Amino acid sequence: MTVRTIGIIGGGQLGRMLAMAAARLNFRTVILEPQADSPAAQVANRQITAAYDDPAALAELAGLCDVVTYEFENVPVTAAEHLAKSVPVYPPPKALEVAQDRLTEKRFLNASGIETARFHAVDSQADLERALADFGGEGVLKTCRLGYDGKGQKVFRKGDPAAGAYAALGSVPLILESFVPFVREVSIIAARGLDGQVRCYDPTENVHRNGILHTSTQPAAITPETATAARAAATKLLDGLAYVGVVGMEFFVLEDGQLIANEIAPRVHNSGHWTEAACIISQFEQHIRAIAGLPLGDPVRHSDCVMTNLIGDDIDSLPAWLAKPNVLVHLYGKTEARPGRKMGHVTEILPFRD
Repeated sequence: MTVRTIGIIGGGQLGRMLAMAAARLNFRTVILEPQADSPAAQVANRQITAAYDDPAALAELAGLCDVVTYEFENVPVTAAEHLAKSVPVYPPPKALEVAQDRLTEKRFLNASGIETARFHAVDSQADLERALADFGGEGVLKTCRLGYDGKGQKVFRKGDPAAGAYAALGSVPLILESFVPFVREVSIIAARGLDGQVRCYDPTENVHRNGILHTSTQPAAITPETATAARAAATKLLDGLAYVGVVGMEFFVLEDGQLIANEIAPRVHNSGHWTEAACIISQFEQHIRAIAGLPLGDPVRHSDCVMTNLIGDDIDSLPAWLAKPNVLVHLYGKTEARPGRKMGHVTEILPFRD
């Protein structure tokens, strides 16, 4: 497969960073995104301004590109499957199908030998009440589809009323997940090439604020055995999906070091942004290498670091970050700061810990 032009579905910051990595490897990029002047289009060669499932736009994208990828997991599966009939699409549409539905995702992970929280499907108020009773009145209720960064969720503590909760979340298919007594949250960024080779970055420790990733720290405060288990789980996932590209996989870590898989993202991931500062090969370049059929790079980390998201008014702290030594600043080309909106990130390089 000879690749000269890469199509990217989605015009946000992840698409932007993919386009930048592609340009460094001499690839041209075409963005499919309904919003004009999107962050990704600002650094790409061309933007097709249309809906993600517009048939004419998909045909144009397929005609212009040698391979197509995507920057978010809510791309319509039907659009990805339609594209795949005329141009390679990576990661494969099957990965979208699994990741778009939390119930399907949990079942796939369990079938792959990867432990998750206990869960129940919830398709009615009666289902919810039975599920809560099984979990002692506690759990996290989530929409099966859509919802991210804390959206589409409701937390139940013992004694919280359940009345009306099913309707409050839209009377759509839901999943109730049991609480997990975790001591920290970690994630791993891994890649699988067209030849089946898998390369994993070091697991990173994550802290969330208001349901949105705040910081990712390297190294994570976990044992080598836990890190090895994270790599093994990511490899099972990638091989099980015949995956091509980069994936993000989030875990809860229990007191004894055991891992409980939380969710997967079939794309480059916010918790992997640190790789552009602390590794020679970033997650973005690794993804481009994978989908273009190039050899995967060495994911070794050359420094410790802390990546901090700039969310909403956090952008006002930019002068202070710019004044600090050993900080890589990456802004996303967004002109308006709004609460919860990711405006950029900074990664502070630190010396290796003794």
